[in-house]
Amino acid sequence: MDLKEKEKWMKEAIKEARKAEKKGEVPIGAVVIHKGEIIGRGHNLRETSRNATTHAEMIAIQEANHFLNNWRLENCQLFVTLEPCAMCSGAILLSRIGEVYYGPADIKGGTAGTLMNLLGDERMNHQAYVERGILEEKCRELLTTFFKELRQNKKIEKQRLKLKSEIFPEKSDKAKDSPD
Repeated sequence: MDLKEKEKWMKEAIKEARKAEKKGEVPIGAVVIHKGEIIGRGHNLRETSRNATTHAEMIAIQEANHFLNNWRLENCQLFVTLEPCAMCSGAILLSRIGEVYYGPADIKGGTAGTLMNLLGDERMNHQAYVERGILEEKCRELLTTFFKELRQNKKIEKQRLKLKSEIFPEKSDKAKDSPD
C-alpha cells in the first residue's frame, strides 16, 4: 500500500474523529479496510455511552466482524488517529488484524510501540505490522485543539461560578448546605 492510499484511509479515520468531537468526545476515529473497502467505522463514544470499552477501534472492529460475519479479520488493515491502547491492541490481536496504521504516538497509553509493543510481541500467537505517523500532524492537531478548548471552557466555567458566588453569596451558601 502506497502513502497516498494510506493517507486516503487515514482521512476516513479523521472523519470519524470529527464525529466524536461534535459529540464532545475525545476526537479519535478508526476504520477497518478489507480488499480496498471500509468494512468498519468507529469513533470514541466513552462519554456518550458511559462505557469504558467504546473506543474507536473497538467499535470499528465490531462493525467489521459483523460485516464479514467472522471474528477473524485477517487480511484487514486498521487506521486509527491515535496509537492504540492496551485494550484496543488486545482486540486487534484477538481479531487477527494484519496491519495497523496510526497518526501520533500516545505517550500515556500507547501499546503499539510507545509504552510497549504489544502488537509486535512474539510471545503472542499473532502479531500485526505497525506503521506510525500517517497524517500525524492533522491527527495531533485534532487532539491538541480539543483539549485546549476543554481546558479553556473549564476555566471559564470556574470563573463564572466564582463570580456568581460573589454576586449571590446567599445562594452559594444554601448550595453548600444542601444535602445534594
